[in-house]
Amino acid sequence: MKRFGLPVTFLISVMAVVVAAVPTPRTLEIYFIDVEGGQSTLLLTPGGESLLIDAGDTGKGKVVLDALKRYNVQQRDYFVATHPHPDHIGGADEVFKATKVLNVIDNGLEPDVPQSLVTQNKPATPGAKNPSNKTAPSGKSKAPSITKFYDEYKEAIAQSGADYEKAQAGAKYDLGGGVRLTVFAPSDPLFTKDQLKTGGNLPNANSIVLRLDYGDFSMLLPGDAEEQTEHRMLTKDLNLKVKILKIAHHGSKYATAQDFVDRVKPEVAIISCGEWNRYGHPSQVVLDRLRAANAKVYRTDLQGEITITTRGKEADYVIKPAKETTSDLWDGRQAQKDDATRSGFIAYGDFGPPPKAKTAKK
Repeated sequence: MKRFGLPVTFLISVMAVVVAAVPTPRTLEIYFIDVEGGQSTLLLTPGGESLLIDAGDTGKGKVVLDALKRYNVQQRDYFVATHPHPDHIGGADEVFKATKVLNVIDNGLEPDVPQSLVTQNKPATPGAKNPSNKTAPSGKSKAPSITKFYDEYKEAIAQSGADYEKAQAGAKYDLGGGVRLTVFAPSDPLFTKDQLKTGGNLPNANSIVLRLDYGDFSMLLPGDAEEQTEHRMLTKDLNLKVKILKIAHHGSKYATAQDFVDRVKPEVAIISCGEWNRYGHPSQVVLDRLRAANAKVYRTDLQGEITITTRGKEADYVIKPAKETTSDLWDGRQAQKDDATRSGFIAYGDFGPPPKAKTAKK
């Protein structure tokens, strides 16, 4: 039998060749690693490239390394340090020493240490007496440097031989397989302390903000960016609407402002935070905004590592938490301390185990 003057078998053969020539969409994998209070996100692209955003707190490098081993990541094509706080880059040196990294991107800033902490950690004057009435040797303080995490991060980069570049707003990166990364922030001029009118924290305000696109899939990764950063982005010609919003600053009250949520219109919100923290992450006010926006929420403090897979088609993404939770995902945490620069913030060793429960008196 013939159609259009050609044998059916011939037409079938031609159609088979055409179908075979159309590339099958491959999977983009995104892992929000549970580093218990800090942040670390791993991306594995259809093109075979890997990108790690942050590496958790000091001492959490092993958690990140375990994830890299679990997903068979032999090297990282890119490492992005969103800002110089230890809960984001404290584990970087350990990860750098154990795996190869080709490119490093950060915001080019050093840690912003509150003056009160500088005074507390200032090296002793030779001959001066310490509280125990013992002379400090050679003018050196026994206390380790509060920016040791940053020194180790910079040293690890130098020893790795990786190419380094400072993040520039508008820069685009082709991660292969159709995955694109665009830098939205920080933008010049960088924020200064006198501009942090809502409280906030200077390194956070200048955090790197990334937009990820793969076909119809989109995600915003804002590090610890705060209201100042969000409002600046709102004034620019940026496509902020995405399907997935990685909530900034672990769900802090100083981020995820209402006008920002209205512009982004996320279908899903991912919150990386610790099961216990002094700062009330995630804040109830942020959770209430997300609920009002009809966003579905996932939290590492309650659900462990969160995985997103997508082939870049409309509404085809799949989200899987490592564990189920009986806790209310919409229930925020009570803050014991303000997560702002004026309080010393989380950045300089203020994480730790929860306080011991008080024994009830008989």
